[in-house]
Amino acid sequence: MTQATETGLLDSDRRGGWIRLRTMILLRWFAIAGQTAALVVATQVYHLQIEIGLAALAVGVSVIGNLVAIFIFPETKRLSESENLLMVLFDLMQLCFLLFLTGGLNNPFVLLVLAPVTVSAAVLGLRSIVLLNLVAGALVTALVSLHLPLMTATGEVLRMPGIFLFGQWCALMIALVFISIYARRLTREIQTMSDAVAATQMALDRAQKLNDLGGVVAAAAHELGTPLATIKLTSAELMDELDDRPDLREDAALIRAQADRCRDILRSMGRAGKDDLTLRQAPLGEVLREAAEPHEDRGKTVLYEMGPAPEADPDQPHLQRRPEVIHGLRNLVQNAVDFAAATVWIDAEWSASHVSVRIADDGPGFPPHLMGRIGDPSLRRRRSAQDKRPGYEGMGLGLFIAKTLLERSGAELSFANGSDPAQPETAARVRRGALVEVVWPRATIEAEPGAARRALGDNRPIEG
Repeated sequence: MTQATETGLLDSDRRGGWIRLRTMILLRWFAIAGQTAALVVATQVYHLQIEIGLAALAVGVSVIGNLVAIFIFPETKRLSESENLLMVLFDLMQLCFLLFLTGGLNNPFVLLVLAPVTVSAAVLGLRSIVLLNLVAGALVTALVSLHLPLMTATGEVLRMPGIFLFGQWCALMIALVFISIYARRLTREIQTMSDAVAATQMALDRAQKLNDLGGVVAAAAHELGTPLATIKLTSAELMDELDDRPDLREDAALIRAQADRCRDILRSMGRAGKDDLTLRQAPLGEVLREAAEPHEDRGKTVLYEMGPAPEADPDQPHLQRRPEVIHGLRNLVQNAVDFAAATVWIDAEWSASHVSVRIADDGPGFPPHLMGRIGDPSLRRRRSAQDKRPGYEGMGLGLFIAKTLLERSGAELSFANGSDPAQPETAARVRRGALVEVVWPRATIEAEPGAARRALGDNRPIEG
């Protein structure tokens, strides 16, 4: 998870490798078909006077480029950023050459200049996008005055009024910038969310694997308990009967000591995972302590406070020990411990319909300008030193993972500050920092009512 947190967005080289050469070839075939159809309609239906030889040459160059790419490169080739940029620049200049032959900005098909820019903004790096926009802007500006007139069969020149031509130029320049920014921002948001969701799934899979490993250990400890006890009993009897044979008595004592060692090893391994049938569920307090246990020895005091809501059953609800619940709560506790000055509070309350958990600390709290975006994975890019915690690249992905895992279990999360972090600090730092509340409908998180009081049966064999 640390690597996933620190990696962030894919760099531009890897983004450039998203696009296959076959995809660009297919898009170019569509462009060639459209350009050919437009030339045929313009000359045969509307009888416009066009330099058809030069226009056919421009289209033919695109056809030759596609054929060369098809026969030289394999279908599975993926373009690097520089290769992608060169292809898009070629398409842009070929299109602008056709526009030069057919009236420049007076041609309504000038809007197609935006297509290569949109493609580049989605897959290329910032430097390539800026270069492509500069080239496109320069070509569009040149087409205002440098173009062959578009004439009808009678010699009438089709030309826009000057004010409309200026408006066309302004609209294209604005669209180039706007579409580039929008497409790039949207692509980055999608990739950020995709990376964060993948990291969340990895965290859940790791927690599940640890749980499964704990089940294997618990099963081994359970099954080996009886033979180890038999070995200890037998070795003890042998030691009593071999008082007159010191050499053999030492061997029996060694057997007993090694049996004790095996017991201790299995017991210590069993602490790493507790997926026994008797622990598929646990009281609310135990689930919270298990989630917070790895962070209780990090120099901060973790306090627990639990109790029922008014008129609720005083007995703690037994929760399902689901990996996503424990891992999500653990991430929230880690975040609180990271930022706390001295104390973290974990409060739990239950009613007939809901179970709520509140995690608070006495740290600086969430930055006010980020309150509306807590849980967004893009928060890992901090803009100021005061938002940065020592030893971590950022908190955005960790909170996103916790939020996603807990919401998957049916919880609703809310984020707030215990007090205004802009106010001066007081001597008693009481819950003035970040506050996270997690609320489940009791029916979605509670184990089957009465399950804790009845026999669960024999442990089932774990199948690999």
